[in-house]
Order: sequence, then structure tokens, then C-alpha cells
Amino acid sequence: MAIHVRLEYRDPELSAAALRRTAKTILEAVGWPEAELSILVVDDAAMRTLNREYRGLDRTTDVLAFPQSSPELAGPGGEVLGDVVLSAPRARVQAKRYRRSFQGELERLLVHGVLHLLGHDHKRAGERARMRAEERRLLTVLRQAHRRG
Repeated sequence: MAIHVRLEYRDPELSAAALRRTAKTILEAVGWPEAELSILVVDDAAMRTLNREYRGLDRTTDVLAFPQSSPELAGPGGEVLGDVVLSAPRARVQAKRYRRSFQGELERLLVHGVLHLLGHDHKRAGERARMRAEERRLLTVLRQAHRRG
């Protein structure tokens, strides 16, 4: 398993090691323990540029996912799963809004991004319900991992 983390945004609460541990737990919980994943943390300006270039939306967003493998075809081996881009400023704003920690919001966004890499979507009600259920399950797994230390 290779998990690459690049912090292009500076914040004293950001930790590449913590993001790597979170990603490792998520990948193990979804049955992709050997997958390769890249995580990039950026500011809102960079996120807006990526969102405009790849989705045609000229605004920032909290998380973007760029799959490199097709999970349906590849199976859970050592494949390159893809890239997840997180906006640290958006995570901070949302953490305050939803009354959770900055780290907790980063974890939620990383879970969301990884699920997109695995083919989950939330465009239709049924897909949205399945994705939210899996998000809840993975966040529970992360909470349990934190308790174990």
C-alpha cells in the first residue's frame, strides 16, 4: 500500500501522517488494503481552478476525486485507486458549521472522496442513500480506530 500525501496548504492542525493513517484505515475497511492513493490538500483558489478545469464549475468545493482504476473491473489489489483533493479552508468552515473538529471534517471528506474513487455517487436518491450509509459505516470504523489508539 502506498499512500501519498501532499500539503499545499499550511495549517498547524494539518498532518500528513494523520491523513495517511486515516486513509490506511479507510482502504482496509473497504477491502482495498493494497491500493495506492494520493491525497492533496489545497486552498480554495486551487480547488476552484481544479473544479473549473475538470467539472466546469467556477467555484470552490470541499473535495474532488479523480479515479485512476475502475474498481468494478480491477478488484481490490495493488492498483492505483486515484487522487483525492481536499480543500482545507472549506473543511475548516464546514467543521464550524457542523460543530465537529477540523480533523473530523477532513476525515469525513476523505471518506467521501475515497467512496467516489470506488464508484459511489450521490446523483440519485438510491445511490445517495447507499453512499451515506457507507460513509456512516466508515466514520464509525475511524472512531473505533481512534479509541484503540
